[in-house]
Amino acid sequence: MYVIVVGGGKVGYYLTKTLSQEGHEVLLIERDPRRVAQLSEELGELVMFGYGDEMRTLEQAGAARADAIVAVTGGDEDNLVICQIAQKRFKTPRIIARVNYPKNRILFEKFGIEHVVSSTETILMMIEQQIPSAHLIPLAALKQGNLEIVEVDLDASSPVVGKSLAEISLPEGSCVVSIIRAGRAIVPQGDTKLEEGDTVITLVESSKEAQMRQTFIPR
Repeated sequence: MYVIVVGGGKVGYYLTKTLSQEGHEVLLIERDPRRVAQLSEELGELVMFGYGDEMRTLEQAGAARADAIVAVTGGDEDNLVICQIAQKRFKTPRIIARVNYPKNRILFEKFGIEHVVSSTETILMMIEQQIPSAHLIPLAALKQGNLEIVEVDLDASSPVVGKSLAEISLPEGSCVVSIIRAGRAIVPQGDTKLEEGDTVITLVESSKEAQMRQTFIPR
């Protein structure tokens, strides 16, 4: 499988590294020359300098033969453009976008981008089609339901750092579905302690999103 990843941040780096280790052909596109130099030290020829939201760059990357294009830049606008080019110009079979702000999800859906996600683990599972059918039901229900996936990065000032999940009072009807730590996804348990640098992926009712964020972010 040939996968093009656009965006050399934390998510793009770990996606590229993991997919390569699993035997897939993968190319990471990044527009910042300094970041390209850093990534190339570890990933070598898997990294390409270029603007992934430009058709010429995607053509040079071999988008015409790509099985999947994954847009994980830090800008939702850029990710949307990348997805549209992949969809309309290259007819890419699988197009996946990371949305940085949950409220922008509807924009991607209006343009026909079906796979809009917000965690490294979920993107990887979608690429490899390893999500069990039972797990697809709540993910699909997000479109017409009142649930949102909320992603929170923890720093040293977070009131929950050092606490176990069992010690944290979450809004009613919400849950922690995954913790990303050092690039690896952790299935949370009640005794799982949160650490500085963790990315916590939660599922919460839309009306309680602010309350959920206040739980993890200092007031």
